[in-house]
Amino acid sequence: MLKALVIGAGTMGSTHSFAYSTMDDVQLAGIVDKNLEKAEELARKIGVQAFASYEEAIESLGAVDVVSVCVPTPSHKEYVIKAADDCFQVVCEKPLARNLRDAKEMIDYCKEKGVKLFVGHVVRFFPEYQRAKRMIEEGKIGKPGVVNTKRGGGFPSASRDWYADYNSSGGLVLDLMIHDFDYLRWCFGEVERVYAKSAQGRAMAKLDYALVTLRFESGVIAHLEGTWAHQNFATKFEIAGKKGIIHYDSSKSTPLVKGINHNNTGSAGVAVPESPLKENPYITELKHFISCIKNKEESIVTPLDAYKAMEIALAAIESLKEGKVVELRKQEMEVRR
Repeated sequence: MLKALVIGAGTMGSTHSFAYSTMDDVQLAGIVDKNLEKAEELARKIGVQAFASYEEAIESLGAVDVVSVCVPTPSHKEYVIKAADDCFQVVCEKPLARNLRDAKEMIDYCKEKGVKLFVGHVVRFFPEYQRAKRMIEEGKIGKPGVVNTKRGGGFPSASRDWYADYNSSGGLVLDLMIHDFDYLRWCFGEVERVYAKSAQGRAMAKLDYALVTLRFESGVIAHLEGTWAHQNFATKFEIAGKKGIIHYDSSKSTPLVKGINHNNTGSAGVAVPESPLKENPYITELKHFISCIKNKEESIVTPLDAYKAMEIALAAIESLKEGKVVELRKQEMEVRR
């Protein structure tokens, strides 16, 4: 049985804590938060210990096997380094860091210490997104050409309102839209060009919207929308190929639909509802990471994947600032598997 320690008692810390508590092969050993009262409140619900610091937790618990880092993005590096120093395996929430320099340092440091680094790009574990990827790979819609995605809801609330500090959070593009950057790269390969527009600074405080266009080396064109201006959270995507289209809308009772063209013009088709099995994707994700630790296997989300998703997001942020297309350099960071 593996012992897990969760750093952070906010939304994602709670999510990781409850997920670990459901697993037969994991013992949640404790929860850490600088706000001890907050950590104690969560710990009472699960029946574990609460601590005000990482050092206090390790002094009390001794060695653990895996540390989940679920604190605000600017603090990711601090706790990843601490866990790696103690030779504990690390699960870090996305985005890995606020800038590529820190991300690379974190990846390299974990390599030097012989520690596995897993990054929580959870969309890869949503059954609807997995099903859509399989349909693409199986050629159900033919060669993909155009993609539209949309993701968003209300402005996120958090301790000290840190999401509102753009220099800390990276805003909508880095913190939210990175989910779709990672998913689309998983499906279609490397991105070569990025162009973005945003409402940031033009609307009311805490209302934001961004539109990002990606051109992939494969020729696929993707238009991604992100918003922190809606009341309810929802995600959508449309993936169009030569033979049909996959449409997903989380707000619909039948969210995933496949449309197949039955003639050469593509002007007619039939909608085929798809109904993937439902499982909490955060539990699925963490079960996968635990399995990789136990069996010494490679995760479907590698440190390089996390780095590349950040690279796309930061290119979009650069495009927003400069008002021009940003071309991604054709280079690959060396990451030991």
